Amino acid sequence: MPAATNPISARAERRDFQRVKVTVYGRYMLQDRSEYPCRVVEMSPGNALLVAERPGRTGERVVAYLDHIGRIEGRIMRLVDGGFAMSITASERKRDKLAAQLTWLANRHELDLPEDRRHERIVPRNPFSTLRLADGREHSCRVVDLSLSGAAIEVDARPEVGAEVFLAALRGRVVRHFEDGIAIEFSVVQEESALMARFSA
Repeated sequence: MPAATNPISARAERRDFQRVKVTVYGRYMLQDRSEYPCRVVEMSPGNALLVAERPGRTGERVVAYLDHIGRIEGRIMRLVDGGFAMSITASERKRDKLAAQLTWLANRHELDLPEDRRHERIVPRNPFSTLRLADGREHSCRVVDLSLSGAAIEVDARPEVGAEVFLAALRGRVVRHFEDGIAIEFSVVQEESALMARFSA
């Protein structure tokens, strides 16, 4: 297994921040408070490049809520084909935290940390639940196993990889298809006690 590398220097000057390639989903809000889905494809502690359906205007304030990272805010620096680049306004402490989060995200695949191996898998006492798709449709499903970071479920629906879904009230993304269902990764790592309580009733 290759050793982890740190592609980001948290002490770098803002203009010297190095972007790393990531795939992070989320939503962003423009100044008029309209919200749209997005996908971050490059990011540093000082700026980010987003694939977005409505790019906004150069200089416009934007707030984004990103899976695994949380809330960031800044201004649109420039428009690109299919999205925009934004600055990130943050304290030094927040930038250090972002650097650590981005290093982890950049090394996930190199360190062999797929969504279903970062935490121990458990079989729920009550495996029956509901999967809700982004368009509001609901499907009965059976939870094969789950962990603090994701779940494998048997379900007739086949939402595409990357699609946002809700397992019960837990938001996540589809990361893989298998013969009888899908694997999802939760947007936020769960507390074990709350997860067990939710799937043991």
